[in-house]
Amino acid sequence: MDLKIKRSEFGSIENLGKVLSEAEAMELLRDWVKNEKLLLHMAQVGHLMRSWAQSKGMSPEDQYRWYLAGLLHDADWEKHPDLHCRVIIDELESRQIDPEIIRAIASHGPRHFGVEPITQMDKMLYGFDELSGLIHAYSLMRPDGYEGMEVKGVKKRLKDKSFAAQVSREDIQDACDRAKLDLNELIEFIIEHQIPSL
Repeated sequence: MDLKIKRSEFGSIENLGKVLSEAEAMELLRDWVKNEKLLLHMAQVGHLMRSWAQSKGMSPEDQYRWYLAGLLHDADWEKHPDLHCRVIIDELESRQIDPEIIRAIASHGPRHFGVEPITQMDKMLYGFDELSGLIHAYSLMRPDGYEGMEVKGVKKRLKDKSFAAQVSREDIQDACDRAKLDLNELIEFIIEHQIPSL
């Protein structure tokens, strides 16, 4: 299945700062996504993106833009797996949404979509996506969930290729390298900020 997007420009610079309201974003997700696990994953990544932006002292407006990129990044996965992320990109472009949000979504899997993460928003969405899923899977097998979870436990699961086998270890390392982030730091941030459920 070829998911390559085959372009590198998205949206219009005239739409910088233009966002969906929370109600509009949730309405879109309710229409497109029925899988509760997928909805939770997108909510988790959205929350991580907003928390990271907040930790870097970004404005509330920028925090919200980061949140939307995370919240909507897999919106078309359930209905259109063979056109992921093209459908959500087209939808957001038709609504004249901020091009930085659209670009971050387009670049959250460069090996799959062929769009390189360039901005910090791009790189952090790429970084949080796979690792968030693995850490959540680990929380589900622990009696206390996220409580008391340690970085070394997550790294042990990362080394075990049979655990959450669909999670790309290669992408996780590549994302850390691109964002110049220490893997331990990223794991610790997710443990501290990940929401456990909707």
